[in-house]
Amino acid sequence: MKLRYSLLMALLILSTPTIAQKDTIKLKEVEVSSSRISLPFSKNSRTISILTQDDITKLAVTNLADLLQNVAGVDIRKRGVEGMQSDLYIRGGNFDQTLLLIDGVKMDDAQTGHHTMNGILSLQNIERIEIIKGPAARIYGQNAFTGAINIVTKSVTENKAIVNLNYGSYQNKKGEVSLTQRFNQGDVLASLSYQQSDGYRFNTDFKNSAAFLKSNFKNYSLITSYNERKFGANGFYASPAYKDQYEETQTSLVALSSNYAERNVIFKPKIYWRRNQDMYLFVRENPSYYRNLHISNKIGAETNAVFNSSVGKTGVGIDVSRIFLVSNNLGDHQRTSITGFIEHRFELLDEKLDITPGVAIGAYSDFDTKAFPGLDAGYRISEKVKVYGNMGYTYRVPTFTDLYYIGPTTKGNADLEAESALAEELGFKYTAANFQMDLALFSRKSDNLIDWTKDNEADKWEARNFSEVLAQGLETSIDYQFKWSNYQQKFNLGYSFIDDDIKDNNVQFTQYSINSIKHQLNLGISTKFCPIFSQHFSYRYVERTNGQHYNVVDAKIGAILKNNMEIFIVANNIFNAEYTETNLVPMPKGNMMAGFTYKL
Repeated sequence: MKLRYSLLMALLILSTPTIAQKDTIKLKEVEVSSSRISLPFSKNSRTISILTQDDITKLAVTNLADLLQNVAGVDIRKRGVEGMQSDLYIRGGNFDQTLLLIDGVKMDDAQTGHHTMNGILSLQNIERIEIIKGPAARIYGQNAFTGAINIVTKSVTENKAIVNLNYGSYQNKKGEVSLTQRFNQGDVLASLSYQQSDGYRFNTDFKNSAAFLKSNFKNYSLITSYNERKFGANGFYASPAYKDQYEETQTSLVALSSNYAERNVIFKPKIYWRRNQDMYLFVRENPSYYRNLHISNKIGAETNAVFNSSVGKTGVGIDVSRIFLVSNNLGDHQRTSITGFIEHRFELLDEKLDITPGVAIGAYSDFDTKAFPGLDAGYRISEKVKVYGNMGYTYRVPTFTDLYYIGPTTKGNADLEAESALAEELGFKYTAANFQMDLALFSRKSDNLIDWTKDNEADKWEARNFSEVLAQGLETSIDYQFKWSNYQQKFNLGYSFIDDDIKDNNVQFTQYSINSIKHQLNLGISTKFCPIFSQHFSYRYVERTNGQHYNVVDAKIGAILKNNMEIFIVANNIFNAEYTETNLVPMPKGNMMAGFTYKL
């Protein structure tokens, strides 16, 4: 693997801080809330990125899809503005191989990973985002093939009402009202939002509505959400020449969880129901020409427990789910999945050395039973320096779209085999008062990788298994903050490199998997020089394996007019870069959005 070590090391040396500050980076104190053994950020022996509420407020973004594009190693491939239809990738995996969770509740969709982002929340409802890179099947199950993203929703700290009004390019109008209320032994957070736009080109208009409710009572927590999206899908799927496509999605979630502590044992039971409805028209104005309607329901129950003893922490769990799909194209299908988890964390040598072996065993009604063993290990050289490594097997069964879809330009393959991979990683963390740096080298050897391929340009896309794909790369991130004129300033840099090697490749065209980001550079600068105004500048460079490359610059300026009133202006793609992220859908050139927030 030929990596540009000289450039990387030069960046790390130049970024080493020379002046200590009283203000500290808070990431090392964040509790990373995996399903079983929760650990402070600084004690984890995995590559984890945290986007805090402060990051969410400062960055030049107005939605979750744009926010995640600021993280090295994360590839969000959008079709339009405001993350209208977005696919989520981590470390070169595809959208079916990355798991999204909301407060630990899995949002995967057995129909297709295209629906993973359908139920994403407003930024106003998010406390922080935990991004676990590398194989996470041992922690979350089979959909966490290349990583997982857990959205942690806000906690209620006070009684208040917030009104947000936004207006931007392409007649983009957005409004949101949220309410938080504390009461005896509990609290509630509720929000409603609506957004619509004429679109940035022909047939890309959209209308979105969403509702979110979170309620805590004693040791019980209930979350419910509903998202409805209606949008023109000009070239979004199949060939870019098909400009008249249209889609409507409805995604809802209900989850009830609890937390019981008994002596040295913590129990975390959870039940949930996720529903997704997708209606697709090949010709928007002629529904009878070609119409798909898919309705998927996933009902699940999960129980996790952590046992504390003199020899460490033991985490065990079981997750049982039943999936029902009703579709006029794919047919009616069901799938039962049962996954059991066990892991144990040893802390040795005065807690300098940690070793966590574990295994998940998954059984599927339509595929074989598989085990995903793994091992994390880390050694703290000093209070500031830690080295770590991990390895693990991961696995993914095909979606129902992979297996059964039939369309004008695509066809599924009922004979597909499940994907599997062995992933390995070595990492280094440095955490000081005002400086944090991470470096990770990783490798993933995948067997039977699934992608949509064809031999000739005129052929239909067909789902196939590759015999072997080797992905190797590195990631690094640097965060540096300091005070200037009594105000906090922040600089962050992220870089990732991925090299894909397809063994025994006998196809000419692939649609999704093997077009990962080869080079990704993210630069962000947040500044503040007076009590009222704050600024943020971000730069993103992307080069994909097919040779496509582009530079995107975004900026934001915000002002606090009173304690209860804020305004902002976000400018995206300031220099009008011409680029696509997926399926040759051209991304918008320079566009803006202004916002107003009033707190009662």
